[in-house]
Amino acid sequence: MGQYEVHFAHDGGTRWGGLGVQKAAAIVKETIAPALIGMDATRQREVDFRMIELDGTRNKEKLGGNSIAAVSAAVLKAAAASLNLPLYQYIGGPNACIMPTPGVLAILGPKRYGGGQRGGEKPTYSFYCHGYDTFFDASQACWQVRNAFRQVLQEKLGLNTFRIDRLFIDQEHMVEHDEELWALMKEAIGRSDNEGRIGIQVDCAAGCYYDKKTGLYKGLYSREDKTRDDMIALYRHMVKEYPFVILEDPLDEDDYEGHAILTRELGIQIVGDDLFTTMPERLQRGIDLGAANCVLLKVNQVGSITEAFDMVDLAYRNGYAVMPCSSRGEGADIADYAVALGSGHMREGGLDDATTRLLEIEAELGSQARFLGRIGFKP
Repeated sequence: MGQYEVHFAHDGGTRWGGLGVQKAAAIVKETIAPALIGMDATRQREVDFRMIELDGTRNKEKLGGNSIAAVSAAVLKAAAASLNLPLYQYIGGPNACIMPTPGVLAILGPKRYGGGQRGGEKPTYSFYCHGYDTFFDASQACWQVRNAFRQVLQEKLGLNTFRIDRLFIDQEHMVEHDEELWALMKEAIGRSDNEGRIGIQVDCAAGCYYDKKTGLYKGLYSREDKTRDDMIALYRHMVKEYPFVILEDPLDEDDYEGHAILTRELGIQIVGDDLFTTMPERLQRGIDLGAANCVLLKVNQVGSITEAFDMVDLAYRNGYAVMPCSSRGEGADIADYAVALGSGHMREGGLDDATTRLLEIEAELGSQARFLGRIGFKP
């Protein structure tokens, strides 16, 4: 979780590791709901700004970004339902017909080399299936390459992954450098007979490995400490030797200059998540400096649908791509957001909660559905 995201209302204490949301639920029931009753759900901006005014803090510290975002999303869905429109059509209108290029999660695990104390599950690696004519075909390719990868892992590392959808590789000395994993992913793409049609994405979350006191990245990709120059050199090598198509947060979340260097040099999509945190002011700084060429969309990072979609508008007006992501609780609704916004791609979506919804949307659109494939990425 980026340090620049809005404040979340959590319960604290020991229950659920302090991350319980009874406090947030009470805020919705006792404070937000009474202020919104009687407002028109189709006037999303008015509803959202009423909550923002009610909170009155810069960082949503009074009500909590999670409380505000949950209500904001509920209002959006209620408005669509009141007009008997699917969510993607209510948001995007008649031009909401572009199906996103999907990915499938392959590897998680931050502790192979002793770093990533703040990393959660990062870095994560995914396969992105772009060389197809429809979302249906791309989703099937996600299944094919994931199965091929399981076979490769079993043969090369002795891992039985048949019963799991994604793999934690945390054990020390299982691999000595993540390049071993990149090679196995490349082999799986070839083995599934999809070479040239599937690429690799990595959510680096590099800021979780960055020591601000020493200026070094510790335990990311291998045991050796790395300078920013070392990291940039490694990314050049990754892109040259392996089919990487997306790097997300490849450097620290305050290193706009470094992200700009990678954007100029690598010729692939560089995504800002912790770098931008769905905040228009942080995205504007990236635009001014040429840092990244895509922004991750997480409504809860900024706090409301209106603010998030304002950020999307800023991105599109300045030639940035937008990559919707469901990791802040949107669930299958992220599918509707992706189609509505014409984003052309999204985080994963090939074999997860959003997939069924995307298949439904593609079937509903019929011949009007468009699948952009690789064109959905930047640059």
